[in-house]
Amino acid sequence: MVKSVSTVPEEILDEQRAFMKRVYDINMTACQQSGSSPYAFVHSYGCQQNVADAEHIKGMLAEMGYRMTDEIGQADVVIYNTCAVRENAEDRVFGNVGALKNQKRRNPSMIIGLCGCMMQQEHIAQRIKKSFPFVDLVFGTHALHAFPELLYEALTSGHRVFETTGSDGVIAEGLPTKRDGHIKAWVPIMYGCDNFCTYCIVPYVRGRERSRSSEAILKEVKELINEGFKEITLLGQNVNSYGSKEDEISFAELLRRIAAIDGDFRVRFMTSHPKDATKELIDTIAACDKICSHIHLPVQSGSNRILKQMNRRYTAEDYLDIIRYAKEKIPGVTFTSDIMVGFPSETYEDFKQTLALVKQVEYDALFTFLYSKRVGTKAAAMEDLTTDAEKSRWFRELLEVQGEIGRKRNASYVGQTLRVLADGKGRSGEGFLTGRSESNTIVDFEADDSLIGQFVHVKITEARNAALSGVLV
Repeated sequence: MVKSVSTVPEEILDEQRAFMKRVYDINMTACQQSGSSPYAFVHSYGCQQNVADAEHIKGMLAEMGYRMTDEIGQADVVIYNTCAVRENAEDRVFGNVGALKNQKRRNPSMIIGLCGCMMQQEHIAQRIKKSFPFVDLVFGTHALHAFPELLYEALTSGHRVFETTGSDGVIAEGLPTKRDGHIKAWVPIMYGCDNFCTYCIVPYVRGRERSRSSEAILKEVKELINEGFKEITLLGQNVNSYGSKEDEISFAELLRRIAAIDGDFRVRFMTSHPKDATKELIDTIAACDKICSHIHLPVQSGSNRILKQMNRRYTAEDYLDIIRYAKEKIPGVTFTSDIMVGFPSETYEDFKQTLALVKQVEYDALFTFLYSKRVGTKAAAMEDLTTDAEKSRWFRELLEVQGEIGRKRNASYVGQTLRVLADGKGRSGEGFLTGRSESNTIVDFEADDSLIGQFVHVKITEARNAALSGVLV
């Protein structure tokens, strides 16, 4: 059955534009009196989707007359865009918010706002309300488009503003965007998730899966390419299922249409769910030069028993089949993945199956995590008999195994010439630039700053633990 996507009506967006104008007028009046412009500080935690959301927040703030600052002490508005995926991310937020108490004491008119996934959880919003009385504004993921109205209320009402109403989620097109750079761009193609992995809070805080129209996505990508952006990263909790609930093209077809756009650019995407990674997708990557031959494919575990408890809906054998197919079809394909250690009931035998899979695939890099209990998920109620000491020991073992694989993979690039997008100053010192190859590996090389934002060819001369060094060809 085709689902009708809930799109924010244009009249609602017009109302938000009116609130932007009201806040702008307030700021301009204050600016005339004080002689200085208002400043805003915005910081995101967590995934690239949060970064993309923060670019919309910055865009709306710019429309309301704010200039961006990296100094909290200079800011009139402070916004923390939060992440709920793991406990340590939440702890960092609470610690940093607590530190704002003194800033608020020195500048009582400062507006402190918290948004994002953490705030979409009722118990977190209540904790903020009770324990952090100096926080003025709290809103969840579903109220992002209403930020101008909420900020206006916080500025003018004299009371705290909370908007964390639950929702299956909406799509708001045409929000202002202030991008963090001019070389690489994030383009969300879908929001939310329907997978309900037992450890994951995302479907509860970001809502059900919904896809943007391919027409809107292609329009945005064309505009970015015309503006000179060189790398487009398509974002979604599960990009592989793009359009599956709407009357839309497949993700593979979307990639083909983007790759067919004129211009010198390349395309990445994340994140892919293995259960929806199709041979059509692999064939598309193989056929399109503009699509990077690097695939981030989170496996989480190599144990079928644990995968079933995680509700991942594929087996280790299924996963390895798509890996093998990709290696056959895509020359030089590289893989990265997410691995979770210490899922409730995981045994050392389960963990050894994960190690075996890691050794078989030979990832270029891994993003490794200890299991973090999330309130409201099914895994939070599962009995966990594995001690923290055991989990930490397994975690170290995984890092050692991947470290050796990573060093071997990096060493294999020595002598090769890679196409690199130069995107900034290098880590090796003055006169060096840095960039990423198509395989997403960091490369440092000696070059003039004038090459920043261009594709260059670099011959690799040295492999380090986390990066490569080379010389311009």
